[in-house]
Amino acid sequence: DDTTMKILSLINAQSEGDPSRKAVFTSAILANHDGHRISLFFTGRKHAGENMAELLQKRASGRDPPIQMCDALSRNVPQGFRIVLANCLVHARRNFIDAMAGFPEKSQHVLEALGKVYHHDATCKAQGMAPAKRLRYHQVNSAPIMKELKGWLQEQLEKKQLEPNSPMGKAVAYMLKHWEPLTQFLRVLGAPLDNNLCEQALKKAILHRKNANFFKTEHGAYVGDLFMSLIHTCKLNGVNPFLFLTMLQKHKSRLFKKPQNYMPWNYHLASHSEEG
Repeated sequence: DDTTMKILSLINAQSEGDPSRKAVFTSAILANHDGHRISLFFTGRKHAGENMAELLQKRASGRDPPIQMCDALSRNVPQGFRIVLANCLVHARRNFIDAMAGFPEKSQHVLEALGKVYHHDATCKAQGMAPAKRLRYHQVNSAPIMKELKGWLQEQLEKKQLEPNSPMGKAVAYMLKHWEPLTQFLRVLGAPLDNNLCEQALKKAILHRKNANFFKTEHGAYVGDLFMSLIHTCKLNGVNPFLFLTMLQKHKSRLFKKPQNYMPWNYHLASHSEEG
């Protein structure tokens, strides 16, 4: 996902042949690797999908396509790579919350249905279900709810129960248009329901924007992204960021030789072995 950012050196610069590229964004990408969460930030003129494409270029070939969870904006999708696209149910849900004032009963019907699905997902998490068991649980318990909901949504449009340009009509149309990526959790092992974790990561960039207002140069943005990535990855893995960054400085010569030994989740093992 993206949020806007300022880089002073780019504010007055004109993008070559593309006026739409005057804006500057910070993209947040959150990944799971062997049970560890990794948070990456990228600031510049590129959108999330373009930053994701550069990251996928470094991915080992021959692996199954990754699951990408994002909202339905086309700029979030990397071009030229195979992915399993999953869209965020929370984004779809917000549209019905926005329509609540004018369509309380219809909006409530959708919100209650999605609430049951989230309750099932919470049960999966509470019981520590493996991905295969979680998938079966959703297929048994959530699939009938989503099937009924899809039929109800289609009926609202087919029977002209809604004005298509109304907030409720737009909310229904959005959900039906993106139904397959919105329901990947019913078909794909490990597919999440929403993009909340990434949106929480973006709050780090938003907080930095509020505190610092801008970056002066693109290099300054790169350094800021680097530290935001390290600090948030530490927090996601229950590691003290200050101690981790101090250790990186203390062992920087060894770090450059074997960076794989100095990840937030294993650095203490490397530092202890060297001290020993």
